[in-house]
Amino acid sequence: MREIIISDREEGQRMDKFLKKYMDQAPSGFFYKMMRKKNIVLNGKKAAGNEKLQNGDVLKLFLSDDTIDKFSGKIRIEPIQKRKTKLDVIYEDEHVLFVNKPVGLLSQKADSSDISLVEAITDYLLESGSLTQEDLRTFRPGVCNRLDRNTSGIVAAGKSIAGLQALSLGFRERTFGKYYRCMVKGEVFETKYIKGYLTKNKEKNQVTVTNDPLAEAELIETKYRPVKGKDGYTLLEVHLITGKPHQIRAHLASEGHPLIGDYKYGDKMTNDRFKKEYGLTSQLLHAYRLEFPQMKFPLESLSGRKFYAKAPELFERIERELMGRIEE
Repeated sequence: MREIIISDREEGQRMDKFLKKYMDQAPSGFFYKMMRKKNIVLNGKKAAGNEKLQNGDVLKLFLSDDTIDKFSGKIRIEPIQKRKTKLDVIYEDEHVLFVNKPVGLLSQKADSSDISLVEAITDYLLESGSLTQEDLRTFRPGVCNRLDRNTSGIVAAGKSIAGLQALSLGFRERTFGKYYRCMVKGEVFETKYIKGYLTKNKEKNQVTVTNDPLAEAELIETKYRPVKGKDGYTLLEVHLITGKPHQIRAHLASEGHPLIGDYKYGDKMTNDRFKKEYGLTSQLLHAYRLEFPQMKFPLESLSGRKFYAKAPELFERIERELMGRIEE
């Protein structure tokens, strides 16, 4: 017999989904059969499998260790390059973790050989002791907002099921304020709120923005204001209202203000100049601020708060040399 006590990290999951994670090699029908026979019980009572687990619930598996081991996959967590990927942690509590993602790191794996921020976060939590190998049987930390590989800034991750669910819902329903800074070609003198329609080309990993709602196009909304500008360049603050792939890059380019360093949607001649002068190989786009309204459990500690991520050193150097000490 094995007894499992549900922690606050795991609460909120359906019982059958929890069991499927705990014994991921077992056919789904196995669990329902065991529950009918009361070989798997919840808090000493027969269960149907659709119960939402709560902190402190007790699952008892009246199964042999051989059966449990047979249906349990092996957990393999490889440290990321022996901790060469050091996390820049902005905020952490028992449910969430905010980090400043560097340029060049994927938010999530694109294929099995990739190293991503998710693995870095898992590695960090294992090292800090707030996550154990046993925890990974039934819970995996995950990011709730994604940034392009070559975009830096704040990424929010869930350290518990409740944290993941609440953050994901907030991003999906646009509850949180997401603000970016970017350097663009051309001088911008006024705040603008713009709408458009975005169409994806999955084969090219590229999007197109139009003013007309074409078939399969998605509505996008972006607001931006100039922070400072000089000599044909502007530092913008962008409020990302909707959050579609490549939205800021493509939307601003469609307005005639492409991001510096963005070869996919930008101006090649300008990008070549900055590559030669500064060694710039990515777009100057940084997710620098995340704002929260009044929040309920498990995000109540975030209520009314703003979190900031420091821009990469190269971004700040280019801003300093282009704009000097112009006041914001």
